[in-house]
Amino acid sequence: SIMGSAELIENGLVKPEDMPHFIKNIRTESARLVALIEDIIRLSRLDEGVEIPKTEVDLLNVATETAELLRGNAEAKVHGKSAVVFGVDRLIYEIAYNLCENAVKYNIPGGAVDIGVDARKGKALLTVRDTGIGIPKEQQSRVFERFYRVDKSRSKDSGGTGLGLSIVKHAAAYHNAELTLESVPGKGTCVTVAFPLYEGSENAE
Repeated sequence: SIMGSAELIENGLVKPEDMPHFIKNIRTESARLVALIEDIIRLSRLDEGVEIPKTEVDLLNVATETAELLRGNAEAKVHGKSAVVFGVDRLIYEIAYNLCENAVKYNIPGGAVDIGVDARKGKALLTVRDTGIGIPKEQQSRVFERFYRVDKSRSKDSGGTGLGLSIVKHAAAYHNAELTLESVPGKGTCVTVAFPLYEGSENAE
């Protein structure tokens, strides 16, 4: 996103009235990249018992922010209700962003991305559903491995490090969240992350 925006500006393809939007996008994504690097470093220290500061995080706010950031790449619709998690806000944001980015990347032209948030039975649920190419059953157990790609040719064209879903897996595990994936080739994929619902939340049971 940073390189694409910078290239458009460099080649004079951005209208003057659109310049603030592209500059904001570069600044936002640069900050996200720095934060992501810092979080990866923090995650690498988890085995040493280093605790990352936690706070109350509303998944509905995270989902809304993610959908807004992806606006222009796909129509990501958000629905649901407030569901508060006690965790690391940047890591939870990376879970949502990486799931949604994959849903956009492996979607079909004109496809849809649906982000759902719910709170029930002591769980805060974040669900990302797409209408994309889907994942063959024999590959579903491997998609959260580092550098693993279902469609290598398409991944090469769309960029990425191959670490996105691995980060999702480890960040979810850090929050004691359950990660489930359902996918049908040619029909789409649905990934749900079930966090422990924050006990102080009004939705906690």
